[in-house]
Amino acid sequence: MKKQLIELRVNGRTHELALEANALLLDVLRQDLSLTGSKRACDDSSCGACTVQVDGVPMLSCTMLAASCEGQEITTVEGVADHGALAALQKAYGDFGGSQCGFCTPGFMMTVRWLLANHPDPSEDEVREALSSNLCRCTGYVQMYQAIRAAIDAEQKGMGRELVEAK
Repeated sequence: MKKQLIELRVNGRTHELALEANALLLDVLRQDLSLTGSKRACDDSSCGACTVQVDGVPMLSCTMLAASCEGQEITTVEGVADHGALAALQKAYGDFGGSQCGFCTPGFMMTVRWLLANHPDPSEDEVREALSSNLCRCTGYVQMYQAIRAAIDAEQKGMGRELVEAK
């Protein structure tokens, strides 16, 4: 298949890539750009492990054509950290065991990041609704909810990207 030259902006950096028209964004991120945080799990857009943000909106990269993202800002979990420091949400996930095995964590992070950008103090129901598009196969979601609440509290106390007090 003939390749076309496209420009993708990922995590604040522009990449010029020669891609086949049917190249999926997830494959381009993982194989061409070595951004392996987003995971391939279901291949039918039902689990959320491949979630990235496209212009700030959570999108499933396993069913999205890379070429359709040209001219848009793509953010992966690798782009969440601020100058190498963990974001409050990342730190809280670690402190509260919200990441479990870690496979689904990048997708959850991208979804929660969108939620907090649009609803800085979401209710528990709003958190549950937002996370309903992501699936964790390890366990319940209690630790994730605790981590999210701790990150919200840290942001409200002005700690921002600083360390979140554990438990």
